Amino acid sequence: MQTLLPFFEWCDSTGIGRTIRNSRVLFPIIESVHLLALTVLLGAVLVINLRMLNAGLRRQSRPVVARSLGPLTLWGLVVMVITGVLLFCSEAMKCYESPPFRIKILALLAAILFQWTVVRPRINSSVDQSSVSRIATAVTSTILWFGVAVAGRAIGFY
Repeated sequence: MQTLLPFFEWCDSTGIGRTIRNSRVLFPIIESVHLLALTVLLGAVLVINLRMLNAGLRRQSRPVVARSLGPLTLWGLVVMVITGVLLFCSEAMKCYESPPFRIKILALLAAILFQWTVVRPRINSSVDQSSVSRIATAVTSTILWFGVAVAGRAIGFY
């Protein structure tokens, strides 16, 4: 992690980081948008995962549910990442010392990778996978995404 210290120091010293840090309103506004985007993303992922578990929207095919929620998932993620970068720049040195931040970033990378390499192909597949495979995929996806949320919340307490 020591090799990342210059990067964290640079982020902390950027004009954006200083502006957000020195403002009384910018951080709470950006954090609110960040949490709204996370809520949209988690809601869409949860509905997709519930469909994979046959626990909701059973009249809709899995690919139809995934296509319908795809834009919400994508835009939720994009807004969450953009606002997350802004929040990070405003407190990069705090994040450097924060174990929850490291966990959040690892969980985020794992969740994105899992969502786009495992969940998407499986939910869009017309081939019916075994129930064990679908359950494992949905549960893993849910745990990863909620892990991102929990670790993110823990950053504020560290």
